Amino acid sequence: MDLTTALDMEEAPIYYNKADYIQTNSGNKVSRKSVLCGSTNISLAGKCVVKPGVVLRGDLHLLRIGKYCIIGDGSVLRPSTKKYKGSFGFFPMTIGDNVTIGARTICSAAQIGACVDIGEDCIIAKRCIIKDNSMILPGTVLVQDTVVPPHTVFGGSPGRYVGDLPESFSKSQQANAASQYRKFLPLAKGQTIPE
Repeated sequence: MDLTTALDMEEAPIYYNKADYIQTNSGNKVSRKSVLCGSTNISLAGKCVVKPGVVLRGDLHLLRIGKYCIIGDGSVLRPSTKKYKGSFGFFPMTIGDNVTIGARTICSAAQIGACVDIGEDCIIAKRCIIKDNSMILPGTVLVQDTVVPPHTVFGGSPGRYVGDLPESFSKSQQANAASQYRKFLPLAKGQTIPE
């Protein structure tokens, strides 16, 4: 048994009813209770989990979401806007691999890098850029045009720098995102959700 398997034994799996999710050929698990507006403009690279109540606004512009992304219950992802010469324009949103977005988070970032952990109940305003290997603490409000540097932690309202992350954060976030995906399991026939 390798070390990652041994460490995974600490957290219990989360079971879901197979009828409540659509599983794609690339391993994406998308809740039937989520809303995908403009689904032709939404790209999920594979092994992503889109939980109930999530709203993905692909009708506004492209949404590109990397592998092993976990989008928490009730979150909203919508592309950024910018006023230019009297009219509004939308910009694509890109999310890297191994990103976890907590429940009830509203995000209008222009870009979220790889290996990013965004906590629950956050507001990420228009045109924010969250670089690779960073963390946004639960309840954080990032004002528009905020740039979160790599290997940093932001928190508070308004969101500001609160600390640094070790170089090893990318590996631990990769393991965290992959573990959350692996532990999100369908119920077997006749099985009930454990209390």
